[in-house]
Amino acid sequence: MTVESTAAHKPRRSAGGKTGGTGTKATGTTGTKRTTRAAKKSTDPQLVQLLTPEGERVANPEYDPYVAGITPEDLRGLYRDMVLTRRFDAEATSLQRQGELGLWASLLGQEAAQIGSGRATREDDYVFPTYREHGVAWCRGVDPTNLLGMFRGVNNGGWDPNGNNFHLYTIVIGSQALHATGYAMGITMDGADSAVIAYFGDGASSQGDVNEAFNFAAVYNAPVVFFCQNNQWAISESNEKQTRVPLYQRAQGFGFPGVRVDGNDVLASLAVTRWALDRARRGEGPALIEAFTYRMGAHTTSDDPSRYRHDDERIAWEAKDPILRLRRHLEAANHADEGFFGELEAESEALGRRVREAVRAMPDPDRFALFEHAYADGHALVDEERARFAAYQASFADAEGGQ
Repeated sequence: MTVESTAAHKPRRSAGGKTGGTGTKATGTTGTKRTTRAAKKSTDPQLVQLLTPEGERVANPEYDPYVAGITPEDLRGLYRDMVLTRRFDAEATSLQRQGELGLWASLLGQEAAQIGSGRATREDDYVFPTYREHGVAWCRGVDPTNLLGMFRGVNNGGWDPNGNNFHLYTIVIGSQALHATGYAMGITMDGADSAVIAYFGDGASSQGDVNEAFNFAAVYNAPVVFFCQNNQWAISESNEKQTRVPLYQRAQGFGFPGVRVDGNDVLASLAVTRWALDRARRGEGPALIEAFTYRMGAHTTSDDPSRYRHDDERIAWEAKDPILRLRRHLEAANHADEGFFGELEAESEALGRRVREAVRAMPDPDRFALFEHAYADGHALVDEERARFAAYQASFADAEGGQ
């Protein structure tokens, strides 16, 4: 594989909670507590995990068959994918801090969910991403430098979606779920046996577009997999304010299966996504995968997560780091040696240099372009704003000229 090719309220007391004036508790209170506990146990989230945070392989009869043929070379390839994706992501974050990019949405901590699911796709499958699926783009053969033009403001995407069956990044939250469903319905009419996968975050699951996509996909039995990367925070809004049930259980209301997978486990992410894509190709309809993971960094480089979450939460998730988890497994099984890790580190640094040089070679964005596309026929207010912005830009030139 080359660099370019290689997811309670307390129960109310009954009206007969006390009898007469004796203060004796009504019978049935204990039974109520037992019923509540039983109900809670039955709805506890079931997490698919094949690698523990310590790197130990655990058996799962339902999903083991989907990774039964995986080899040590395959595992090293998954590790390499995650390491290089993280290195590219870190370089992009640095470039934004240096003023080379206008914005960047980091995937730090979500590498396993993206690489596992991305490697589960076939070449003829079609992928609809949001704006954070850098690891999936890597798996689909999109050159990392092509992801950065939009964030620099010099293009609207940078790659041909049909060249890799990887759609352009979608900024509007949740709309790609409808696009994916429509595309899946179309390939069914064409008689193709490929599948479609749509990525979105936990926050997007509250959008009407996503729920409408669920309904359309279910009714028309569309071959689409909805892959939700639940990184716990929709910018500054926590899961507790997004949903009263685990996100994967929402699929039940629309009539198709949902699965929660350990999103920091690349092997489990690979297996579960293969399962969902296979059943979609067989004509069994949609599925929802909730990749339970964590956004280690900021929502974007314009965000400050220290304002709404505590460091102890981040520290707890660092212990579940997806890259460290697979490295522990590789080392324990003697599937990789120091030579492999050393060569990968050198390759990682080379990728960082290539990305840095490519971005700095890109043209500067047209600072006035945003004023040209607000209204088709122009507008007096936009003209006024353009003039004020031009004066603001000119003030920097005046200041430099006076030094």
